[in-house]
Amino acid sequence: MRSRTYEITVAGQTGSVVCAEFDNCQVTIGGGTTTLRAELQDPAAFAGLMQRIAALRLEVIHVHRVATSPEP
Repeated sequence: MRSRTYEITVAGQTGSVVCAEFDNCQVTIGGGTTTLRAELQDPAAFAGLMQRIAALRLEVIHVHRVATSPEP
């Protein structure tokens, strides 16, 4: 199974402690939101990421699967 890239935007600008919880993600902060971008191997990895977000009580405002280029 090919990995898929997701972008998950949460409300607010998270601090460095919260960012450290997502060391496997590219974190972008700005405009009153924080966006996590992660390449995940399978649905279980996606579920795990969403559980970490929920455990930190972050408000998810948008989830987007990034389109990938077709393989040659």
